[in-house]
Amino acid sequence: MNTQPKSRALVWFRNDLRVHDHEVLIKAASKTKELIPIYCFDIRQFKQTFLGFPKTDSFRAGFMIESVKNLRENLRKIGSDLIVRVGIPEEIIPDLAKHLQVSSVYCSQETTDEEIKVETKLENNLWNHKIPLETCWVSTLYHPQDIPFPVLNLPDTFTQFRKALEAGTQVRATLPIPDDLSPLKGIPPGDIPKLSDFGLQDYKTDLRAVLHFEGGETAALNRLKEYIWQKDLLKNYKKTRDELLGGDYSSKFSPWLALGCLSPRRIYEEVRKYESLVTRNQSTYWLIFELMWRDYFRFVARKYGNRIFQLQGIKNQTELHLRENHLYFEKWTQGKTGVSFIDANMKELNQTGFMSNRGRQNVASFLVKDLKINWIWGAMYFESKLIDYDVCSNWGNWTYVAGVGNDPRENRYFNIESQAKKYDAQGEYVKYWLGN
Repeated sequence: MNTQPKSRALVWFRNDLRVHDHEVLIKAASKTKELIPIYCFDIRQFKQTFLGFPKTDSFRAGFMIESVKNLRENLRKIGSDLIVRVGIPEEIIPDLAKHLQVSSVYCSQETTDEEIKVETKLENNLWNHKIPLETCWVSTLYHPQDIPFPVLNLPDTFTQFRKALEAGTQVRATLPIPDDLSPLKGIPPGDIPKLSDFGLQDYKTDLRAVLHFEGGETAALNRLKEYIWQKDLLKNYKKTRDELLGGDYSSKFSPWLALGCLSPRRIYEEVRKYESLVTRNQSTYWLIFELMWRDYFRFVARKYGNRIFQLQGIKNQTELHLRENHLYFEKWTQGKTGVSFIDANMKELNQTGFMSNRGRQNVASFLVKDLKINWIWGAMYFESKLIDYDVCSNWGNWTYVAGVGNDPRENRYFNIESQAKKYDAQGEYVKYWLGN
């Protein structure tokens, strides 16, 4: 049996923009002599939606561009490089694979419809050249093969899911960074695009932003180190996570998790290390608890498919009585509803690309339960604006708030006035963003 590694393979990076804990990289490097990393900016992700805003707006796109730049830097540190192209991935990659005479293409698996369709078309187009596509699951804390039930039998409440995992499911250990990849030979790596290449405007981050979010794995690992070790903020996470002002009330890991710049398993290992060296309390548990929620939404998306994008949701809820009022929706998006707590949160989103978890729940509830506007519009606006947009978490949370998702309570409602009194008792957050 021939065990010699094959000569050359393409590694297509998607929402996995890191070199640490990356099974795709490890697997490809172990099976090939020459590894060629590629990232393709999919032009379809920057087109205008029917609501009049881009599918991916400037803040989110800027964070993505920074993350790709940093991935190229980190690949160069281990002897490789990153080919960057702009276009349609399932067309560009097979052409390049044929031209470079690669033996296989590797990539991470995704969960939702648009991404799966791209993957399927890519596999078909590669097969025309007799080149196989090999995939790995790299996005969650718990591997789907390790959870105690098939994904199609996933419990419909998070509590059942969490308890089943806590009963004994193990988190797999992180994987090392490949130590010495081969350099690219005779292949132009390509330029990393600018915002203007996608018809997007440059921006200046508002000085009031909770944090300067810099895209990429290096910034992600720096934030992990800063939050847990340098500032010792983890020990109070559960107490502070619902606050609204400042950079340290919550971990702020979500933008880097969304693009795969940071592995959830790396976070898990750091938390466990902190528990062994410093303290183990409700806060350390709660950070892992939130990572489990992230997993749960991803598995829900896998179980229910496109139902998470449909008005009736996974509950097939037909009695919603929502409307499509563009005027009210525009007032909501612009932070001009006249409800100061809502408007302050929407202004923060529009000026920075970020909003607290507490803010998101309130503005989503207000749109759906008070304004009676189609929740799908709100989810699309978040998709455009949020630097930490994650398809499964975003749409899962919106279905949850709209009452068509995984919420065991019927008709959950956020009373905006009482929420503002509870979480912004002195009105500091509203003054900070509305200046009155």
